[in-house]
Amino acid sequence: MIKHSFWLLGLFAVPVWAADLAASLHWAQRVELGTAVSGIVQTVAVKPGDRVKKGQVLVSLDATAFSAQVAEGQASVAQAQEEEKDAKRNLDRVQELYNRTVIAATELEAAQLRHARAQAQLTAARARLAALNKQLRDTTVRAPFDGVVLKRQVEPGQAVASQLKPEPLIVLARTGEMVARGLVALPEVRTLKPGQAVEVEVEGRRYPGRVRLVGLEPVGPKGEYAIDVVFPVEDILRAGTPAVIRLP
Repeated sequence: MIKHSFWLLGLFAVPVWAADLAASLHWAQRVELGTAVSGIVQTVAVKPGDRVKKGQVLVSLDATAFSAQVAEGQASVAQAQEEEKDAKRNLDRVQELYNRTVIAATELEAAQLRHARAQAQLTAARARLAALNKQLRDTTVRAPFDGVVLKRQVEPGQAVASQLKPEPLIVLARTGEMVARGLVALPEVRTLKPGQAVEVEVEGRRYPGRVRLVGLEPVGPKGEYAIDVVFPVEDILRAGTPAVIRLP
């Protein structure tokens, strides 16, 4: 069982780490990025090792056809809006005549039906335009977070087919934090909980960390449980690097 102990330094209690746990580094988040539309790659703006900011353009497809479809969709919306306005004006006119008992109820019902159809056509045109705008946006692959490019698996001029099993174009890892992953025995794992403060040492440098995950099922060869500790970093460390988790 891990015990807690402290050295008194002035008015502060400094923790003495009771156990060292062998670990290895992993990315805090690793994603494989692709496109949801098919097309020809126009530009690839990054290479492995590049650091990127959230929202930065990584890959762009030729968007000519998609831009034309959006323009067509905008025209369809404009036409549907005019038809809806005309149907509404007609309905208002027919409603007034009906209120004055000049026309029959069947004419009012016909005007109401025409307006309802015009409204439905406008709604459908707007929905189609929204879908076309999304397809246009999907021609550009952007970084979902600040990160470092691990792999570039696409080149300008390459055809991308979204209907087939999509291959990742860019593999990206989050920067700013890493995860130290190790295995602990059952007696020790009972003393740990998510959010608990621990320390991680990598190549002689120490980092303050917090437990992110405590395993609930044994995964090690001797029935150990996995523990993940996330810690902030300024530089880019390599996944797989040996580390030490210092448990309190």
